[in-house]
Amino acid sequence: MATRTRQKALDRQANADLRPRATAKFVRISPFKVRVVLNVIRGKSVVEALAILENTPKAASEVLVKLLNSAIANGENNQNLAKSDMFVAEAYANEGPTLKRIQPVSKGRAYRINKRTSHITIVLDTRA
Repeated sequence: MATRTRQKALDRQANADLRPRATAKFVRISPFKVRVVLNVIRGKSVVEALAILENTPKAASEVLVKLLNSAIANGENNQNLAKSDMFVAEAYANEGPTLKRIQPVSKGRAYRINKRTSHITIVLDTRA
């Protein structure tokens, strides 16, 4: 069973090298909030995804517009792909390091505040 998983991972790596991608690390937005917006644009064409992101009133959409434009530029410049042919194949937000802060409260106590960060990746592909 492990050999099949290993083979799938190797196939995924070989295919991932051919596709344009962009990654933003240590973004100071919670991955839970980023995933809400990523779920909307996953599978959409690049032009449609940009239009959705520019009209979405979420904090993550500003970061995702820059990241998507970077992935588009990678596809156009590195692999000579047309912008109209590309779509968002994969989009995911993994959890980065959490900044732990203290909020003083009454009676000398302290409450923990977790300031979460995200590692966001967008992978594009062409319609076959």
